[in-house]
Amino acid sequence: MGDFVLAGNLNFLSLGDILQLLGSNASTGVLRITSRYAQDSGLIYFLNGNPVNASVGSLAGLDAVNRLFGWLDGEFEFIEEKVDGENVIKKSRMQIILDCLRMLDDGLIEQLGPVTFTKKSSHPSDSLSNQPIIRGPLIDYTYVVDEEEVRAGNKIVAEGKHGGWLWVILEGTAEIIRETPRGPLKLLRIGEGAFIGSIASFLLLEGSTRSAAITAVNNVLLGVLDLRRLSTDFMRMSNQFRSLLISLDKRLKQVTNMAVDIHLNNIKVEELINGKAQVFTQGENVESLFTITEGEAHIVRNTENGYVPLANLYQGDFFGHVPFLDIGQEPYSASVFGSKDLEISEMDPDILKKEYNQFSSTVKNFIEHLANCILVTSMLACEFGKNTGRKKPGRS
Repeated sequence: MGDFVLAGNLNFLSLGDILQLLGSNASTGVLRITSRYAQDSGLIYFLNGNPVNASVGSLAGLDAVNRLFGWLDGEFEFIEEKVDGENVIKKSRMQIILDCLRMLDDGLIEQLGPVTFTKKSSHPSDSLSNQPIIRGPLIDYTYVVDEEEVRAGNKIVAEGKHGGWLWVILEGTAEIIRETPRGPLKLLRIGEGAFIGSIASFLLLEGSTRSAAITAVNNVLLGVLDLRRLSTDFMRMSNQFRSLLISLDKRLKQVTNMAVDIHLNNIKVEELINGKAQVFTQGENVESLFTITEGEAHIVRNTENGYVPLANLYQGDFFGHVPFLDIGQEPYSASVFGSKDLEISEMDPDILKKEYNQFSSTVKNFIEHLANCILVTSMLACEFGKNTGRKKPGRS
């Protein structure tokens, strides 16, 4: 029998929140869920923070996880122990959370409990109604040098302003909002353990331009992070990993801009990839990782509504499989198209993973937060793409 480490009520901590918490702490063990509205208990097996199998009644694997997301009233307990067996569930935890929330919203998952799920509004500015709150793991307070409180409704960051601070949310929830010609567009919702700021803050630049506003939904307590310590951590990285992290930061800006342009119907995907060679096909089992030395590449997801562009990559950017991160794009959830002059250099993902494992928990949490924001924003871009009627372009 393993060690009992976590327990609580689903009314206090939802299954999506539990998955994020266990994932961020790379937990291995078994999550047991019970409900007075269900005859059977549910079990979800975790390996290094990722759900690998599940069961409830006659259901197993992803079908069981989907069913358990409908349990809105119940108790849970997590026991750390060795988990054996086949990795049945292939989706990442954030992909599971997003898909299940959408299925709940569409009435595709039966709800057990006295509470009903809030239906998604059809208004574009209410795009966060079925999005998860992106949270992080427990905070390392040795990196926190001060605290600031922001009252509900006030801006933490103003779009277009310069700033060099980096914060972590200690308490409360905030929304990331971009101003558009059609009015404010809500992009992400972030909570405890999430970071506010960018790689530019690590580099101790005079101040980077904030690309979006961040507003406190309720009273928010912020931890001001030690930039000099983080900058030291950053400068100790290998040149290859530092380039990967800078490119990851740029990727978030890229997919954010794409989501906004898709919402405004300003994107013509055919102009991006017609005449381009397909480097990776979506869903392809690729273990390689590359950096662009010349030319450009385009990340595009194939959806039931057509192609949706997610990012444009240039010299110094990476694409491929990163074994310690899931950004919800290539190779499993998007294709890569390259320009005729594309030249690439192969990176060693095992060396990068070994270096990543040596970072402080705060640096790893920051990197994972970036990846989760890219993943959720990619899903949002595809939601906006449903209304654009995009056709699948021809291949050259």
